[in-house]
Amino acid sequence: MPDQDQAELRLAVARLRQEHEDYDAAINAMIQIGSEALRIQRMKKKKLGLKDKISRLEDQIIPDIIA
Repeated sequence: MPDQDQAELRLAVARLRQEHEDYDAAINAMIQIGSEALRIQRMKKKKLGLKDKISRLEDQIIPDIIA
């Protein structure tokens, strides 16, 4: 994979990780103030989706090595 593509993927992963952390902070704040359980559940689902995207991008950055 060219260095430019790999750098772009790493930047995308960093952005998604920051967004994931933001969702985590928002969820914790919502729990503390007693928001609706449905809203919290939706936020958790979005957070999980971000984690899946991060994993897929990291798999593209780190190639599978068959030993």
